[in-house]
Amino acid sequence: MNRELEHLFVTELEQNQNIVHKVCRLYTNDSDSHNDLFQEITIQLWKAYPKFRGEAKFSTWMYRVALNTAITLYRKSKTSIATQDFEPLAYKIKSEEYNDEEEQQLTLLYSAIKELNDIEKALVFLYLEDKDYREISETLGISEVNARVKMNRVKTKLKTILNP
Repeated sequence: MNRELEHLFVTELEQNQNIVHKVCRLYTNDSDSHNDLFQEITIQLWKAYPKFRGEAKFSTWMYRVALNTAITLYRKSKTSIATQDFEPLAYKIKSEEYNDEEEQQLTLLYSAIKELNDIEKALVFLYLEDKDYREISETLGISEVNARVKMNRVKTKLKTILNP
């Protein structure tokens, strides 16, 4: 890869790295696992970057690679690696300030999301990122109608988890 492409990749990665951190937070339970997953996603992004055609926004492509990498690694490690819970807001973005009530709500939400299956987690993540159903469907490789139906089911499931 030439220097110009390397520079473009690094710039895009720096501008969008919060996407990767959020994906890592959904699929890991401790800081070591978070860091390992972040590194693996970055490697996969780097390997796939020469094939990035720019047909979608970089962030949409990044979501797809990050989620696919996380889901693949999560499935591989699910049966073999036991992890411990991490400090819920250890990866809070410095510019964001949360009060105690918001922190408690976020902790409850992330706990509930961790009970969902891989695709449901990805769907909720994209929804919380304010992605429209078209972009969600592109990222997950499903139809827009399917994304809407799945999201409605996930909302119901989350309500049940949060309010048994």
